[in-house]
Amino acid sequence: MQPIEFRAPWGKQLKRATAFSVAVLGVVFCAGLASLRADAPWFASAVLLTLPLAIVAGTLPFMVRGYLLLEDALLIERLGWRTRLPLAGLKAVGGDSEAMRSSIRLLGNGGLFSFTGEFWNRRLGRYRALATDPDRAVVLRYSKRTIVITPHDPQHFIMRARTLAKHADFEHQRAS
Repeated sequence: MQPIEFRAPWGKQLKRATAFSVAVLGVVFCAGLASLRADAPWFASAVLLTLPLAIVAGTLPFMVRGYLLLEDALLIERLGWRTRLPLAGLKAVGGDSEAMRSSIRLLGNGGLFSFTGEFWNRRLGRYRALATDPDRAVVLRYSKRTIVITPHDPQHFIMRARTLAKHADFEHQRAS
């Protein structure tokens, strides 16, 4: 079977959060450049110059670029690597444009190039987000974890993932 590709378009919320974050980091970097000309301590200048670059360099690799559905797994495409989620054991797949509303970030990135990491809200409890547009949220429920992704065509993704998950579970049980 050919992999089925789904893009991860940026929603308005991510575009605004990224633009704001990059602007703030740019101001901090410019303050570092200005401090080089002033008689500021070298340590302060170094922090102001390197911190924004480190934050961008630290978040870029985790950016979600797309999703690939395979016969037995979902691959989340990042910048230079992939996160693999098995389809075997997937209990439910459903769309929920409200899934990420009122979430609290426990650990991760809340809007610089993506929404990734561990989050919590009343609706889902604790979940892992690998998302770019919360309005396109698809909730993947396993027995011990919940994942939220945001493919460009949620309904098509749901239909294909349900079919492949049934097949993956059948193959997994047959192999056991």
